[in-house]
Amino acid sequence: MDPTTTTFLAVLATGFLVGTVVGLTGMGGGALMTPALVLLGVGGAATVVTADLTAAAVYKTGGALVHRRRGAPNMAVAGWLVLGSVPMALLGPHLVSWASAPGQVDRTLTLSIGFALLLAAATYALRLAVNLRRMRSGADAGSADPAVRPLPTFLVGALGGLLVGVTSVGSGSVIMVALLMLYPGLSAVRLVGTDLVQAVPLVLAAAASNIALHGLDWGLLVPLVLGSVPGTVLGSTLSPRVPQSLTRRAIVVVLTMSGLALLDKAGWAPLGRDTTHPLLIALAGLVLAVAVPLAWGLVRRGTGLPMFGTPTPDQVLDPTYRPGGWRVPRVGPPAPDTALRHPQF
Repeated sequence: MDPTTTTFLAVLATGFLVGTVVGLTGMGGGALMTPALVLLGVGGAATVVTADLTAAAVYKTGGALVHRRRGAPNMAVAGWLVLGSVPMALLGPHLVSWASAPGQVDRTLTLSIGFALLLAAATYALRLAVNLRRMRSGADAGSADPAVRPLPTFLVGALGGLLVGVTSVGSGSVIMVALLMLYPGLSAVRLVGTDLVQAVPLVLAAAASNIALHGLDWGLLVPLVLGSVPGTVLGSTLSPRVPQSLTRRAIVVVLTMSGLALLDKAGWAPLGRDTTHPLLIALAGLVLAVAVPLAWGLVRRGTGLPMFGTPTPDQVLDPTYRPGGWRVPRVGPPAPDTALRHPQF
């Protein structure tokens, strides 16, 4: 709790940097904060997960209240997600404790977080591709106020609750992709609002279960909250001015490298050796830094956009647009005007 110690300042700076990235990209904080703190070495995996979930309960509550006042979330969908997620979030930490050998809880948690980060990287990339294809299709994606699909929504909540309860990763990545698939007609604003509303009871339940099992390190929580809240505000303010394509690609690379590093830290060498040299993990990151833009370029070209460059929002939202200025003749009635005019697109 002493603000002059190196650990306090390191956690404060980490919280601020990660919070800024969360504000810039909308990426779930757990997928970035938890591995950053574990690799920083400020506490065991159980201590870090508990503090991160408690901090997330603070700032996610504020975001959910803002979206609730604006009427953005679909409360019926959020309700079914909560029914599935809260019981699993309460049960998840105890399952890890029961399944781990004596003294091996931290190793089990570190392994779980590593695999969860690789899953988050894959689902985050999938979410971007699905969003782009949906915008480029120009087709009717479905009702903006769809009928709820109870069983699939409940199961998505249960999976997300288990992931968050064990690792603090999954609320803003895995659940969001599932919502895109189940309810394609929901706008981006309503998707984010729905995810935030269901995330509040989810992280509260996960935090309470982890606190009951592992206790709460206030010396870690206080600088984490003090750093992450202003960082999130700053990132949200800067978001319209920062090229989103670069930050999104960087997120995929960072999540993958963090996952590999945590798997190695837990003693599961993902690159085929007893221990993975840090240079090999850096090399994997360099390969991804080249491969991710190429893969994204191929996805863009498959939708009719140029592989590289920055198309305007009007070009992205016009399904007839093709590179060079020519357009594909539209078949059927003209597409309705859309309000999705945002520099992120």
